[in-house]
Amino acid sequence: MQMQSPTVLATPHPASELDRLGDEIAELSAHLDAATARLLELIRQFDARGGWNTGFSSCAAWLSWRVGLDLGAARERVRVARALETLPLLAQALACGELSYAKVRALTRVATPETEARRLGVGRAGTAAHVERIVRGWRCVDRRAEAREAKRRHATRALHVYQGEDGMVVLKGRLEPEVGALLMQALAAARESLYQRARPRATFNAGAGDVSAETPSVSQQRADALALLAETALHHGLDPGTPGERYQVVVHVDAEVLANPEQPGQSVLEGGTHVSAETSQRLACDASRVVMRHDGDGRVVEIGARTRTIPSALRRALHHRDQGCRFPGCGGRFTQGHHLRHWAQGGPTTLSNLALLCRRHHRAVHEEGYQVACLPDGALQFRRPDGRPLPEVPAPDVAPGDPVKALRESHDAQGLRVNARTGCATWLGERLNVTWAIDVLHPLAVSARPCLAETLTQSSARVSTPAGGSSKGPS
Repeated sequence: MQMQSPTVLATPHPASELDRLGDEIAELSAHLDAATARLLELIRQFDARGGWNTGFSSCAAWLSWRVGLDLGAARERVRVARALETLPLLAQALACGELSYAKVRALTRVATPETEARRLGVGRAGTAAHVERIVRGWRCVDRRAEAREAKRRHATRALHVYQGEDGMVVLKGRLEPEVGALLMQALAAARESLYQRARPRATFNAGAGDVSAETPSVSQQRADALALLAETALHHGLDPGTPGERYQVVVHVDAEVLANPEQPGQSVLEGGTHVSAETSQRLACDASRVVMRHDGDGRVVEIGARTRTIPSALRRALHHRDQGCRFPGCGGRFTQGHHLRHWAQGGPTTLSNLALLCRRHHRAVHEEGYQVACLPDGALQFRRPDGRPLPEVPAPDVAPGDPVKALRESHDAQGLRVNARTGCATWLGERLNVTWAIDVLHPLAVSARPCLAETLTQSSARVSTPAGGSSKGPS
């Protein structure tokens, strides 16, 4: 019988060359992570100082427009940038290239200043996959704890109402956070209606010795506000009304004011609250309107039928053409129709004189000084309040001829020493026991064992057994 030796295929490149290639990949990745730390710091400063507030709804929206990031990725960058402000250890590890952005992004979802050191140990010891699994387990424990707390709060809600010995009614209770917030907002609105709006008239009518002129304390004002809420609820029969009437905002505005904000005249909400003429113009851009004519004494002499500013058929064509907000970098789906030249100033309600804008940018155009005009080719030209054009797509930045060399030189100038081992995890290949990891790391875990983040993936954490037995990690 003739034996054949196995065939060994020749490696197309020497192993040393491939090792050098792998080292270069690892080193450059660490450089990129260090550069990402600087990028996140710049984003944090830009966000905190409101540099994005030039017509954009958020820093993420600005990043999507200016840098070309996907909006979801931009939101994540801003989130991580904000989180790292209070997590200096993680920020420093990223800046040195010791932790990848993927690890830091995951750790910032659960890290706090009190637990940051433990999270850093997890990041250094494990791979990105390990970190993601531990973070998922950590958040699962958090969610269970939050669910238990929410259930406990719901079960302990109560409101006690009883009459004291002096005849006064006493209220004492516990409300869930969202219900309590609703009550506090309602009390604040009722208190404002009772006191702050009526204060000028009361002050004018009060005499020097009038007891009613004394301002009640805040607690007394809240008591009166609660009475107003109860009276209002009973007056309306606890019926919020039909949805169509319930969510309407009625504005009374003179035609002269609507056409020219400089003209004198009324521009008020149904309750009498004054709003600017620009606000009235924005609300009238895309709304139903009723024309009421008055005589010289202010009496109504004619009321027209309610009509829609933009008919339904025209609105469908507008949505089909614009497909969302036309403001540069926005594209929001929840929009309002905007007259490029307002209908009150003689602008026609036609497709060529209309554009879709989201609520935020509709306000920017009417009340914040932004301008929009239709160019001869049909394109829209937006301008900032100072008159500078706001392009649909920003001009691209010029990158250095050799960006990798420029990045390395920049880090060398900072004294940052990065090599192929900088970002490597200390994991030795052992199987990850997520249950045990969460047990020793999470402060809400039932185990009283000390934190051993550094030994998370090391064999020293395993328990040896006598011969013939087996060994396993802590459960």
